[in-house]
Amino acid sequence: MTRRWLLSLPFLLACTAWVQPTGSAEPVRVWPNPSFQAGETIRYKVHYGLINAAEAVVETSGALDRVAERPCYRATVSGHTTGSFDFFLHIRDQWRSYIDTTSILPLRATRDITEKGYHKKETVDFDHRRDIADVQIHDRENPTRTAYKIPNNAQELVSGFYYLRTLHYEHMKPGDVIKMPGFFDESSFNLEVAFKGRELVETKAGTVHALKLVPKLPNNKIFRGEDAIKVYLSDDRNKIPVLFQAELFVGSVKVDMYKYDGLKSKLNLVTAQ
Repeated sequence: MTRRWLLSLPFLLACTAWVQPTGSAEPVRVWPNPSFQAGETIRYKVHYGLINAAEAVVETSGALDRVAERPCYRATVSGHTTGSFDFFLHIRDQWRSYIDTTSILPLRATRDITEKGYHKKETVDFDHRRDIADVQIHDRENPTRTAYKIPNNAQELVSGFYYLRTLHYEHMKPGDVIKMPGFFDESSFNLEVAFKGRELVETKAGTVHALKLVPKLPNNKIFRGEDAIKVYLSDDRNKIPVLFQAELFVGSVKVDMYKYDGLKSKLNLVTAQ
């Protein structure tokens, strides 16, 4: 089992389905956001098979921040291993994205990752008018700073999930494909996510009406099959991630929402008859 996939799985699926992007630069967009707001918190349990392996939190800060003189949401994904998994892996990760309130594009993204013997601290500043990402690696012995050309309207991983929440799935039919350009780990990608329709899903917070999304995966040595990862968003105005499932060659992983707070709209739970 590799060290750096378990906790990050629901927030790293985008980088497993990339191809080189194409297309010319366009103006920075204006993108409506009916789905999320400052002060939202969602908590998850991560299960490896029947074992409780980790916990994760996805949250937006209670007030807007400013980056490059623009207002933005500060969205943070953090998590840690628990129990016996903590003894073997000891993961303490924090991923953060400063998301422009007008375009729902990242202005800055940071990673502070500690996973047993591995550590990485990184800051990426995005210039969407020039389609440039400025990457700083905060290494005490060998700090680096490099500029990369990126696709127009590029997301990184955290902001990409928030962007998926703003889409109008009521206008889609099963089989429709969402295409999203992005930049992660010094590489550009084009993520393709298939909309598979609607289902009822069981979570620790209750049964939820959900939208089913499946990212298209290339051949790889981690996930079993092209449709190995399934992401479920609540079928309401919030579209919060309520459940992630992944089939691996070495077992299965489930990331299950158990608590939420500060949602913009009411969650679409199944009510008792």
